[in-house]
Amino acid sequence: MTGTGRAGLRLTARGAIVMLFVISLVGMPFLPGPAFVAGCLAAVLLVRPRDLLPLVVTPPLVFFGAALLVELVRAVGSASLLQTFGLGMFTSLSSGAPWLFLGSALTLGVAWVRGLPGNLRELRGAPAPTPTPAARARRRRAGAFDPEPEGYFEPRVYGRAADE
Repeated sequence: MTGTGRAGLRLTARGAIVMLFVISLVGMPFLPGPAFVAGCLAAVLLVRPRDLLPLVVTPPLVFFGAALLVELVRAVGSASLLQTFGLGMFTSLSSGAPWLFLGSALTLGVAWVRGLPGNLRELRGAPAPTPTPAARARRRRAGAFDPEPEGYFEPRVYGRAADE
């Protein structure tokens, strides 16, 4: 059993995105919409809670990539490659739009319940990373300088004023 009380497989965001792509790609020639929605649901349920944010933003891109690959393969043997590909992409994307919306909304809803607001809070509250010495050296070689501490260029007055 894991700490959440459920035993099972947990994927990274990359693993869940690849799984969603493979499920969408395999289902694209047969039932593209239901396969995509099932892939979205499986991905959001299997991803680790800390990796929900990258997963939530990728379903439209995954759907587009799977459609692009399938329609390119379909168009290869045709007389007019560009015309067949363009018409196939238009048809695939326009007929898949409701499924794309449903899969994206389902992913967002399940991710919200699984802890997406905490990921967003963590993202907003994270301090900027401090550059490593190697990164500082690269910036200096490129001509950029580290910001100086406050008050570094303020003039100092030594001694007494001339009119005293």
